[in-house]
Amino acid sequence: MKFRLFFFIIAVMLVLIPYAVFAQGDGGRQGTVCLDCHDSDSMRPELRSIPSEWRKSWHFQNDVSCHNCHGGDPKDAAMAMSAERGFAGKPAYADVPEFCGKCHIGILKNYLESGHGKALKATQSGPNCVTCHGSHGIQKANIDIINEQRCSQCHTYERARAMKQALFLAEKKLRDVGEGIRELKLAGVFTEEQDKTLFNTEAEFRTLFHSVDVSLIKDRTDGFIKRLDQIDSQTKDLSRELLFRKNFSAYLMLLALGIGIVFFMLSKTSK
Repeated sequence: MKFRLFFFIIAVMLVLIPYAVFAQGDGGRQGTVCLDCHDSDSMRPELRSIPSEWRKSWHFQNDVSCHNCHGGDPKDAAMAMSAERGFAGKPAYADVPEFCGKCHIGILKNYLESGHGKALKATQSGPNCVTCHGSHGIQKANIDIINEQRCSQCHTYERARAMKQALFLAEKKLRDVGEGIRELKLAGVFTEEQDKTLFNTEAEFRTLFHSVDVSLIKDRTDGFIKRLDQIDSQTKDLSRELLFRKNFSAYLMLLALGIGIVFFMLSKTSK
């Protein structure tokens, strides 16, 4: 009886512990007062769509929730929009870059020094982060964000097209290297070093976008491609080692099978 109770307790712990860990690191996915309120029928229609947009976003996938950007207390309805709990609410249009730049520090620096940032500072109406990326449905950055429909809202597309062409090879290399690392992970290979190097390289590469400086982008793209080539070389070495181990394992199995067959035949012959 005691053993049954012991095994029952162990089984319950195995079920509940992963759930508890997930709940602690879910970034608010399991529900916050912010989401409950914005999801409710009492919310104005234009604000009710925010949770569904966010749930499709890159922020959602990376556990960035309402309070991470807007502040406040996501677990206490009475204090959710309290300045005492750091609630910042919706930033003014001209303050959006500083608002997003709390996390995207390198990007903010390049943006403020760019034509976009200078236009915003001078006119209070130049393009900010939301102009290109949107607000709550933000997706993982890539060069497809540079397109004629978006860029020609403010200016002609020629300069943006030249910038996109300069970024194209590095962007393709990023995708290829990322795919190579994902394949290794699926095969059970430890790739922490390659993951970190790729993350840092991609983050730095993304900051380059926001300079909107075609000459600078052309000058620095080759350097990023070389760094990506190094990561690619490491992943290919790991792939070759993995293939060698698989082939060697298969060889050992065949060898063992062959030896077994030989011993079996010899035992038959001796009889």
